[in-house]
Amino acid sequence: MSVSQFKRREFITLLGGTAVTWPLTVRAQQPDRIRLIGVLMAFAESDPAAQSQVAAFRGALAKLGWTEGRNLRIELRWGAGDANRISTFARELVELRPDAIVGQTTPVTSALARETRTIPIVFAVVSDPIGSGFAASFAHPGGNITGFTTNEPAVGGKWMELLKEIAPRTARVGLLFNPATAVAPKLFISSIQAAASPLAVEVSAAPVHAKDEIEGVITAQARNPGGSLVVMPDAFFFNVPTRDLVIALAAGNGVPTIYFDRLFVESGGLIAYSADFSEELRQAAGYIDRILKGAKLTDLPIQQPIKYELVINLKAAKSLGLNVPDRLLAVADQVIE
Repeated sequence: MSVSQFKRREFITLLGGTAVTWPLTVRAQQPDRIRLIGVLMAFAESDPAAQSQVAAFRGALAKLGWTEGRNLRIELRWGAGDANRISTFARELVELRPDAIVGQTTPVTSALARETRTIPIVFAVVSDPIGSGFAASFAHPGGNITGFTTNEPAVGGKWMELLKEIAPRTARVGLLFNPATAVAPKLFISSIQAAASPLAVEVSAAPVHAKDEIEGVITAQARNPGGSLVVMPDAFFFNVPTRDLVIALAAGNGVPTIYFDRLFVESGGLIAYSADFSEELRQAAGYIDRILKGAKLTDLPIQQPIKYELVINLKAAKSLGLNVPDRLLAVADQVIE
């Protein structure tokens, strides 16, 4: 072999080795792919509670190493309590083909479930994921949906006990909900009835289908002494004007009312016992992190709340002529004065 032939063969061998290793080197030098997450909130963008939940979600992702603009992009949509708007945004987010989608509340998760059976959906602030058809079981959700529930069925009994304790004259309780947006009564009714019976409290459904029906329900509860209300978990009441209307009518008609979210009490309502919704969004961020790192939804069970918050508004109690028992004040997570 001549010197020139040897050098030519050496060059080809070197080139071949370079051709094998070069793509690997380039891949190693390329930045991580930016992952896309969709988030669909049932609330309006102007709602401080909604902003707090989104901030909790983003903060939790950041702590897990996901930085928007570097390795993560979030497409955020606001349903503003409008079913048509929620459906439109659900379709829009699915068409973006994100790596996963976070759905807040039952109506949002239902809208997303109608649009995709392949993209992972992580829900939060959902009362009855099994009854709503989102999953086969808590331990083994199946399909493409898992997440974090707002309440367990037994909490209904706790609402009844707390309402009777803070308003001892309670004899009749209406369960306020919108049948189009709430699954609450069928989930909680057994525990509510079980608690109401020994307390000699009569329970009845108080459905409303629109905002203008709320006043009639609340004034009906006020006609006779002992009328009270439980505002059931329902996306319908998360709309700020609707929420404020319920609080004002309950106060104006002298109807003691317990709520499923502390937001009502912070806005002037009497008492609330609920899970921490912002914490649910933080937990949802943990599931998103695991999905982005390759976890299968079958390995991510649906989880129930691990902590409930009791919040009492003393000003509201005083306006209703109620003396809050010392025991409730001692166990409350927050007392608003």
